[in-house]
Amino acid sequence: MDHFSKDFEVLESNSELLKALAHPVRLCIVKGLIENGPCNVSNMHNCLNLPQSTVSQHVSKLRSAGILKGFRNGTEIVYEISDKKVESIVKAMFEI
Repeated sequence: MDHFSKDFEVLESNSELLKALAHPVRLCIVKGLIENGPCNVSNMHNCLNLPQSTVSQHVSKLRSAGILKGFRNGTEIVYEISDKKVESIVKAMFEI
């Protein structure tokens, strides 16, 4: 029975990653970062034609899920993919 509980923990973890990706805007953000490299929220919001506050909320959810990480570059925070598993999943989905 212990084997099933370990499997369930992995399933639960993977399910949380998929939930975080299961929104068109978040998926677009991750895909854009994979294709174009690190980016700040201002550039993301210009590309997505959405309010910056909306993009920031989605970035926050992706950070909370461990999918993105941010680093400071002067006065801005630049985001990049921090989870190689997610990167592989999205590349497979879009054949990147």
